[in-house]
Amino acid sequence: MKIASPTVAAVDIGSNTIKALVAKRNEHGLLESVEQRTLDSRISDGISGSSMRLTDDAMAEGLEAVTELMAMISAHEPDRVGIVATSAVREATNGDVFAKRIEDVAGHKLQVLDGEEEARLIGRGLLCDPAMTKWDDFHVFDLGGGSLELLTFRKRELKRAVSLPLGCVRLTEKFVDDRAAPFSAQSGEAIRSHVRRQLIDTDIEFLEDKPLAAFTGGTMTTSRAILAAAKDVGFSKTSSRVTVELLGAILKKLGSLPLEDRRVIPGLPAKRADVMPTALATVIALAEFARLTEFQHSLYNLRWGLVDSMLTK
Repeated sequence: MKIASPTVAAVDIGSNTIKALVAKRNEHGLLESVEQRTLDSRISDGISGSSMRLTDDAMAEGLEAVTELMAMISAHEPDRVGIVATSAVREATNGDVFAKRIEDVAGHKLQVLDGEEEARLIGRGLLCDPAMTKWDDFHVFDLGGGSLELLTFRKRELKRAVSLPLGCVRLTEKFVDDRAAPFSAQSGEAIRSHVRRQLIDTDIEFLEDKPLAAFTGGTMTTSRAILAAAKDVGFSKTSSRVTVELLGAILKKLGSLPLEDRRVIPGLPAKRADVMPTALATVIALAEFARLTEFQHSLYNLRWGLVDSMLTK
C-alpha cells in the first residue's frame, strides 16, 4: 500500500512580491502544486540607502499579504509550513521587528535567508522543473527587488552561487531620478555600466560555447504576460524561451511611456510598472556580458526549492 505524500506549504517574502505555494509529491515522486499565489507587496522602498528601514506602511502591507496567503494555505491543512524572507528583510535595520510580527500573524517561525541560502534554494527549485530534466551544464538567474542571484551548474550539480545587490527596486532608486517620466537613455546606460562593473568585480565565470541559461522571477513572468496580452492569448501559449531581442523590444515600448501609461499596459501589474524598465535593462546588461541571446523561463524558483527541501527530510 502506497503512503500518500504529505502536503507542505512555503511562503517566500521577497522585496517586491510575497509568494505562497502548497505542494506535494505525485505518484512518480515529482513535485505537484496544490495551489499557489503571488501578491505584489513591495516592502523594500529605501533599499538602495546605506541604512535601510522597513517603513510602517511597508510592514503593514507585508503583514496583510502574509495573512491573506496563510488563509489560503490553512484551507489545505498542510503537514508543514516554511516561511522565508530575502534581501529586504535581511538588510533592514528593523528586520527583526518585522520578522516577529510575521511570526505572530502566521504562527510559524520566519527564516531570514542569507544570499547564498537564497541562491541555493532557487537552484534547488529550478531542478524540479520537468522542462529542464535533460539540462546538464547551465546557468540560473533570478532577479528580485533587492538582489540578483547567479548560479552555475555542471552535470546538474551546483558549483557556484552568487548573490549581487542588483535588484530592480534597488537600481531604480539608485539610477532613475524621476520614476513618473519615461525611462531615459541615461538611466539605461548607467544601469548597464553598473551591472557590468559588478559582474567584473565579482569575477563571475560564465560557461562558454553558447551556454544554456534559465531565468526565474517576476521580470520574465511579466514579460511573457505582456506578450500574451498583446497577442490576446493565454500565458501558457507564449514560449518559455524568451529572447534578449524580445526583452529589448518590451523595454523600448515601456521605456517610451510615462509611468501613468505604463500602469495600464495589459499584463504589467500596476505596482511593478515603475521598476520594470530597470529590471529589463538589468537582464539585458547581464545577457550582453555573458553573451546570451535567450533564456529559458522557469516558474520553479525559491518556493519550489523550499517545498522540495521539506518533502525530502
